[in-house]
Amino acid sequence: MYINNDFSRLEINLNGCLENYRYFRSKLDASTRLLVLVKANAYGHGAVEFASLMEEAGADYLAVAYPVEGIELRQGGIKSPIMVLTAGTDSFEQIINYGLEPGIPNLYSLKVLCSVLEKRGLKDFPVHLKLDTGMHRLGFMTEELDELSEYLRNCDCVKIKSVYSHLAVADEPAHDVYTLRQIELFKTNADRLTSVLGYRPLYHILNSAGIERFPQYQFDMVRLGIGIYGVSAVPGTELTPVASFKCKVLQVKILKPSDGTVGYGGHGKIAEDGTVVATIPVGYADGLDRHLSRGKGKFTVNGHKVPVIGNICMDMTMLDVTGVDVKEGDTVTIFGEDPTVSELAEILGTIPYEILTSVPRRIERVVIR
Repeated sequence: MYINNDFSRLEINLNGCLENYRYFRSKLDASTRLLVLVKANAYGHGAVEFASLMEEAGADYLAVAYPVEGIELRQGGIKSPIMVLTAGTDSFEQIINYGLEPGIPNLYSLKVLCSVLEKRGLKDFPVHLKLDTGMHRLGFMTEELDELSEYLRNCDCVKIKSVYSHLAVADEPAHDVYTLRQIELFKTNADRLTSVLGYRPLYHILNSAGIERFPQYQFDMVRLGIGIYGVSAVPGTELTPVASFKCKVLQVKILKPSDGTVGYGGHGKIAEDGTVVATIPVGYADGLDRHLSRGKGKFTVNGHKVPVIGNICMDMTMLDVTGVDVKEGDTVTIFGEDPTVSELAEILGTIPYEILTSVPRRIERVVIR
């Protein structure tokens, strides 16, 4: 029997989200501001939906990677301050129009922005200065601070809202010396800029791992990313998984060896005494990594973990449900409480971030309150 039911969705657990928020908030002083990262469609959780939850929870700031992401939030009704981490130089007009706050990593970007602001007659526009203390991705190097300082002395079109940097290995205890060196360099260089500005912007360097492992260096604000979504950098810490990727069984087939094989390439072998196959409406176009094919991936249905049989298709996947009571319409959990996104990441030799951000927008996000 075939049911025309393509139901699949990413459930966002509001209570789990708030539990994680309270966990990280408890590690901070009352005066420390909390910025939540909602870039990459809120790590795959749904940008506007998750940003709304963070506004309700009391986040002081939100951050996105690109201007288009910030514009989406504004168009979705988000009112919180929004920092754009990778502002580039081609979207400053839109950044200004939508009330976004760009991260500035070099003097070239700052000069382009100031040129736009001057043409529009704007002053004290909020920006955030990025310092490179060891990640070596973006940001002002120590030797560039003199030139930056000289420029800022004669610039009244921007207001430095914050000075920040990014920790490269805060989640790896073996590299704590490097992390502490980054923090020390950040404080030195941020103070150096502050002495030129004549006022003190916010300082922030801690990411999720930093909040958990180095809360004594929280400064004025911290940036909460993967932690709010339920992934901890500290072994044994039980955060609540926020996202559960679920779908329903489309069809169940009872196959015998004479029926051939299952799926593309003939890699799904049917057992001598027969195999029961359940097809679900999720494939690699839905973020289900194809390397989970041929039994490597196991998903939960009716309390049992069942393996993928054969190769994952673009829009569908077949599961070996032999010995399990399964029927059309039953719910299958791709990841959530069991298996967790961390379990899948370990199987694939990757990180939870990649799995979460791979779930495309065609999968509906539903907030469970």
